[in-house]
Amino acid sequence: MKKVSLKDIAERLNVSKTTVSFVLNGKAKENHISEAMTQKILHYAKEVGYMPNQLAKGLRTGETKILGVMVEDISDPFFSSITRTIEEQAYQKGYKIVYCSTENDPVKTKELLEVYKSRQVDGFIIAPPPGVEQEVQSLLDSGLPLVLFDRYFPNIPTANVVVDNLASAHRAAQHLVFNNYRQIAFITLDSEQNQMQERLTGYMKAMDENEQKHHIRKIPFDMPYSQVVQTIEAYLGQHPFIDAVLFSTSYLADGGLEAIKNLNLRIPHDMGVVVFDDEKLFRLFTPSITAVAQPIKEIASTAVDLLLNQITSGQKQLVNKTTILPATLLERDSSVAALAKP
Repeated sequence: MKKVSLKDIAERLNVSKTTVSFVLNGKAKENHISEAMTQKILHYAKEVGYMPNQLAKGLRTGETKILGVMVEDISDPFFSSITRTIEEQAYQKGYKIVYCSTENDPVKTKELLEVYKSRQVDGFIIAPPPGVEQEVQSLLDSGLPLVLFDRYFPNIPTANVVVDNLASAHRAAQHLVFNNYRQIAFITLDSEQNQMQERLTGYMKAMDENEQKHHIRKIPFDMPYSQVVQTIEAYLGQHPFIDAVLFSTSYLADGGLEAIKNLNLRIPHDMGVVVFDDEKLFRLFTPSITAVAQPIKEIASTAVDLLLNQITSGQKQLVNKTTILPATLLERDSSVAALAKP
C-alpha cells in the first residue's frame, strides 16, 4: 500500500499542502486556520493512517524529538529500569527514545553512534564503554547534546550523572565489618572504568580502616555466565576462611549466589552477602539479599533534564558538570550478624 503523503491529503480535501502541514504540526491557530478545517484534516489524516517522515521533518525543523539512549546491556535489571524510566520522563516532555545495548564493546558502540547520528537524534544519553573517548569528544566538538551516566571520562568535559560509588561501597563493606564478618572478599569486574574503580576503592578503604586484609577477585567482563559461576565457586573453595562477599554488580552476584549454593554454604551463617545494585528477586530470596540500591528515578530524571536543557537552550558547548547522587544500603537477612565471628 502506498504511503499517504501531505500532498495526498491536500488533494483529497482540496486545500493547500501548506494548510495541511500547519495543522499536522500543531500550528493551525497561529496561522488562522478554522477549527472546522483543523478537525477535518486531523480526522482524515487519522483515517488514512498518515505517518510523518521524522527524518524529513527533522531536516526542516532542526529537531526530531527523538533521543538516543545507549546502555551496556538492556537485559540487565539496572539498565532496563533506567531506560524504561528515561523513556517515561522523555515522553512526558514530548520526546521519544531509541535505545540499544553496547555490550561494553567499543567497536559496536562506534557503529551504533553512527546509526544514531544518521537518524538525526536530538541528543544522546550514554553509559559509555571504555575505548570511545575519541567518539565522545567528537560529539562534543560537533555541538551535539550529550549526557553520560553510570560512568564517564574524567578528562572529557561532559555532563555526567553518577552515584557516589566510593561512599556506597565503603558503607556496604563497613556494614559487614560491624556485623562481625572478618574475612570479607570483594568480587568485581576486571575493569578500569571509574565506577568499578571507585567501588573497589571504597571496599579497600573500609578494610584498611578496620585493619582487615584485602581479598579481591576480578572477573573478566566478557566471561560467559557459566564460567563466572565456576570461577567464583573455585575462588571461594580455595579460600574457605572467607566469611562474607561484597559483589560489585548484580550480574556477578547472580553467579556468586549460584556458586555459594553449589558449595552448600548457608547465608548468612557461613557466608554474608551484600550486592551493589538491587533487584526485585533479591527481596524475594530466602534469605533476602542486602543490596546497595541506586536511585533509578533520580538518575533518569536528572539525565533527561540535563539533556533537554542543552537541546532547548541551543547550547553548543557542554558544561563540565558531574551530578553525584547518593545510593541507599538496604539491609536484609543475608548480612545479619547471626553469630559473632572470632
